[in-house]
Amino acid sequence: MSTSTPFSSINLSSSLQENLTSLGYHTMTDIQAQTLPEILAGKDVIGQGKTGSGKTAAFALGLLHNLRVKRFRVQALVVCPTRELADQVAVEIRKLARAIHNIKVLTLCGGAPMGPQIGSLEHGAHIVVGTPGRIEEHLRKGRLCLDEVNTFVLDEADRMLEMGFEEALECIVSHCPEQRQNLLFSATYPAKIEQLVGHIMREPVKIEVVVQHDHSTIEQHFFEVADNDERDITLHKLLRQHQPDAAVVFCNTKAQCQDVSDMLQDHGFDCAALHGDLDQKDRDKTLVRFANRSLTVLVATDVAARGIDVDHVDMVINYHIAHDPEVHVHRIGRTGRAGKTGVACSLMSYKESHKVNMLEDYLNLRIEPTPLPGEQVLSNQVHRAPMVTIQIDGGKKAKLRPGDILGALTANQALRGDQIGKIKVTAMSSYVAVERKYANQAVKVIGEGKMKGRNFRARKLTR
Repeated sequence: MSTSTPFSSINLSSSLQENLTSLGYHTMTDIQAQTLPEILAGKDVIGQGKTGSGKTAAFALGLLHNLRVKRFRVQALVVCPTRELADQVAVEIRKLARAIHNIKVLTLCGGAPMGPQIGSLEHGAHIVVGTPGRIEEHLRKGRLCLDEVNTFVLDEADRMLEMGFEEALECIVSHCPEQRQNLLFSATYPAKIEQLVGHIMREPVKIEVVVQHDHSTIEQHFFEVADNDERDITLHKLLRQHQPDAAVVFCNTKAQCQDVSDMLQDHGFDCAALHGDLDQKDRDKTLVRFANRSLTVLVATDVAARGIDVDHVDMVINYHIAHDPEVHVHRIGRTGRAGKTGVACSLMSYKESHKVNMLEDYLNLRIEPTPLPGEQVLSNQVHRAPMVTIQIDGGKKAKLRPGDILGALTANQALRGDQIGKIKVTAMSSYVAVERKYANQAVKVIGEGKMKGRNFRARKLTR
């Protein structure tokens, strides 16, 4: 059941309330309405809800409520399974905290250079958001002190346990004060979490918000396949039939993920893989390209897909049926968002009948196979991504801003503003999406021109 409880009904500081109003946040989501009163009362809370349900704002408002900004020590620690999710959480916390003067939020994630993190830790912070391995590393080296943490948050706890972070989490908890508030948020609630809760939480209040997907927005189909060769053929047919602008193909293993991505690339699809064996730079580039519509197909494992935060996914394909019915629901929930419609297609073989049976019980529906599409409904053309991403070898360290890049591309009417898409500036690189037919021109304009009085190299990201 949905709620329309206003934020003004809870006991938040006037500065936080005013900022929420300025951001256009007037009413709480279900999980916020149920968890925030408990969080503000100082209780340990377990919140279960799907991605996109508003969990981040719930715990962020709680830790900001507990913060003593004049005390320049780490007072809140948020642990996330992936760097992408940690970056998103840090951005959300900064946005909700912008009315609080001089607050400092620091991210500590693996895959990022250690030097800048060490320097930032020496300068101090109020809130640390990071991944378990990197936080543990800083603790063991004595660079991070958690003696004054009053709020400890585990975000997407299920994925952290899947990724084998139990020991790192135990180490982190051992460095925190015994007297603290613990908040655990998760999309699913496997048995392993019960053991974790027993170690770190005191009489937690458990709140589960089950959001049933509106089946009118997600059209779901199941297709029978004999083997992996037939899976590849069926996947190829479905993509040619539906011509999605943005599709996520879920695989159960990293090896399958890479093989499927390579196969689709060989057939001309603008496609990339996202899995745990990629280095961080390649993961970042892939996520940027998918978010700015330079990829039409992203082939991902479940763990790696955490951190994808886009609303324009119009198709999800399960290359194999998920091992857990909850994961299946989570996967297909990537489409049909923000009032849009979506298609979810699952490929199943006789060997997966036990998983199909579990799914039938969980969804309370009879799964009937859909006939495979015939050649008459298939397009002869592979649908190409409308944009191409240009990487520029300069970022925040070179004082580049999105406005500099936009200005350079539109100077002398080289390109129009409506031919340029999203611009993302990171520490060392920048990425700009440009309409496909103007990509070569954009590379030339950047390469031959100047920004901030200097030249920068630019190239298209294609694979």
